[in-house]
Amino acid sequence: MGRLQAMQLFADTVRLGSFSKAARHAGLSPGSVSRRISELEQRLGVQLFSRTTRQIALTEAGRVYFQHIDKVLEGIVEAENAAAALQETPRGTLRIHSRTLFGLLVLGRLIPLFRERFPDIKVELRMSERPIHLRDEDCDIDFRIAPPRDSGLMQRKLFSSQRLLIASPIYLASHPPIRRPSDLNAHTCLAYLIGQEEPVWRFLRDGTLEEITTPSSFSVNNGMLLRDLSIAGHGIAMLDDYTVTEALESGALVRVLKDFQVTNTTFDEGMYATYLEVAHVPEKIRVFVDFVAEGLKPIVARRNAVLAGG
Repeated sequence: MGRLQAMQLFADTVRLGSFSKAARHAGLSPGSVSRRISELEQRLGVQLFSRTTRQIALTEAGRVYFQHIDKVLEGIVEAENAAAALQETPRGTLRIHSRTLFGLLVLGRLIPLFRERFPDIKVELRMSERPIHLRDEDCDIDFRIAPPRDSGLMQRKLFSSQRLLIASPIYLASHPPIRRPSDLNAHTCLAYLIGQEEPVWRFLRDGTLEEITTPSSFSVNNGMLLRDLSIAGHGIAMLDDYTVTEALESGALVRVLKDFQVTNTTFDEGMYATYLEVAHVPEKIRVFVDFVAEGLKPIVARRNAVLAGG
């Protein structure tokens, strides 16, 4: 293995925190990674890690070495990106991360069309309910519902969205009417799980903000399950507008307290394509974000029409 590859294995071990994680990232065995870093230490004549049976930690020499090679490796990535940006035909592997519902309802429909237009680009899509660290997790694009606060990231806002309180007509017909947020205390609410604290729903109307601790006996960190449970008549859920457009259009769901703005986080939401800030954005990233932005136009127009109709 060359010196550059050994440097990359060392940097991955530092960022990921263990030989085993760095090995999985590189497609090698933990023993192989440990052995090659030991060879690097022998070449340098210093110990980079202090090792115990349970963990590893950087030595002072390791910290200094990492600070220097991190800049070198980042420069190599930028050089590769600059060269790739000059390609006439975008190619390579595009690694994408997305919130689950956006991945299922939007990207899952657009990626096959994208592959037809750009057959030389291999797409890998991962979905979860959290933002990720692009560099640490070797990912090109992260689709997030809030603008990134991390330094070194670029963003493109694809659309604005709002959260809606929704329920099935069957559920509403068999429960007390809901005219104000406090009426929800007499209902079954299906809450999106955020951290360890009790879920809180926020309501804004005419400049007045009201918050209630969600009266929920069930919470989950998966919007698809919340949507399915609400359609089945099991309670009231709060979801992003684009995720329930079809259900609202068909009548499977209706809005609750639609005179209020509602949220469980902030009122300024949307979908953002996030990628590393580099001098030359790789062509594979640029064409994919452009393709998604164009593919979203009819989806957003349909959502707007449904919401305008009630």
